[in-house]
Amino acid sequence: MRALKRDAALDGIRALAALGVWLLHVASNTGVMYGEGMYAWLLSRLGMAVPVFFLLSGLLLYRPWAKAAVEGAPRPAAGLYLWRRALRVLPVYWLVVSLALWAWTPLDWTGWLAWLLLLQNYFPGMNNAEGLYQMWTLPIEMAFYLVLPLLAWALHRWAVRGGGNVPVRLLGGIAVLPVISIATVVVSRLLEVPELALWLPYHLVYFACGMAMAVLSVWLGGSRLIGSLAPQLLVLALLLYAVLSTPLAGPRTLTLPTLGESLIRMTLEASVAVLAVAPFALAPDPGSLRHRLLGNPVAAYLGRISYSFFLWHAPVITLHRQITGDPPFTGDFASLAVVSFVVSLLLSIASYHLIEHVALTLGRRRSAPARPPESPAPQPVAPAV
Repeated sequence: MRALKRDAALDGIRALAALGVWLLHVASNTGVMYGEGMYAWLLSRLGMAVPVFFLLSGLLLYRPWAKAAVEGAPRPAAGLYLWRRALRVLPVYWLVVSLALWAWTPLDWTGWLAWLLLLQNYFPGMNNAEGLYQMWTLPIEMAFYLVLPLLAWALHRWAVRGGGNVPVRLLGGIAVLPVISIATVVVSRLLEVPELALWLPYHLVYFACGMAMAVLSVWLGGSRLIGSLAPQLLVLALLLYAVLSTPLAGPRTLTLPTLGESLIRMTLEASVAVLAVAPFALAPDPGSLRHRLLGNPVAAYLGRISYSFFLWHAPVITLHRQITGDPPFTGDFASLAVVSFVVSLLLSIASYHLIEHVALTLGRRRSAPARPPESPAPQPVAPAV
C-alpha cells in the first residue's frame, strides 16, 4: 500500500475556503447577507469554509500517523511536529493580533497574554476584539494540534495491538470523535452553554472526517471509484450547500439555533466538506479538469498564502469601514470587496514571504537529518616487496 502524496488542488481548495470567509465578512459588514432572497442565504452560509479548513487539518496532519499505523512507517516526533506547528501559526498571528489590539482594543496584560497564547475563546467576552472576529477558529485549530499526538498514539495502540484489519480499526476509533461532537452540541443547547461552540469538542466531527480521509488515502492510495464519481460528488456538494442555505439549518443572524437546527447544520456542513475534498484527496488525477482548475499555479499560490489572507482580511475590512464611516450593516458591497481584497492580498504576499516562509524554512532546517560523517579518505597501500 502506498500513501497519497499531497495534491496541489488541496491548496486550491484552501484558497477557495479563505475567499469564502472573506466574502462572508464583506457581506455581513455591508448587511447584504441579511437581505431577502436565496442569494443572501447562500452568502450567509459561506462560513461553511471553516469546516473545510478543519477537515484539511485533520487530513494533512494525521496522515503521517496513519501511514505509520497502516504501513509500519516511523511515527512523527511529537516535539518536532509541535515546534513546526508553532512556527507555522504564531509569528504572523502575533503580528496581526498585536496591531489590531493596539489600534482598537485596549487590554491589560492578562488580555494581551490570552490573545497571544490563543486562549481568548476560554474567557467570556475576550474574543470580541475589534477587527479580529475571525480569530475564534484559531484556538480550536491549536487545541487540535496539541491533542493530535496523544490522539494518534491512542489510535495507533488500538489499531495495531488489537488484531484484525488495522485501517478498519483506525476508522472505528476515529468514529468516536463525531459522537463527542454530537454530545457537546446537545449539552450546549440543552444546558444553554453557547460558549462550548468555541471549544474543540464541538468541532471534532470535521477533524475526524479529515482523519478518516487520511486513513483511506494511505490505505487505498487512489480510488478509481471516487475518481469516476468525482463530478457527481461535487454536484451533490453544491446541492447540499443549497439545502444548508435554508432556515432548515438555523437562522442567519447571531440568534442561537435550536438543537435540531444545530445537528442538521453540523451534518450538512460535514457532508459538504467531505464531498468537496474527497475527489481530490482520494482520487489524485493531475490531468483531470477538476485538478487543472484548482491545482493550477495561481490557485495553488493563493492557497499557500491563504493563512495570511485569513488573518489580514478582517482588520482591513474594519479599517476601511472606519475610514468611510459607514454605520454597521451598511455600505457599498462592491467597494468594500475590491478594496479589502486588494489590500489583504498585498499584505498576505508580504507577510507570507517575509515571515511565514522564513519560519517554515527554519522548521525544515531543524527537522532535516544531520549529514553522516564523511568517510576518511583511503590511505595508499605500500607496495609489497
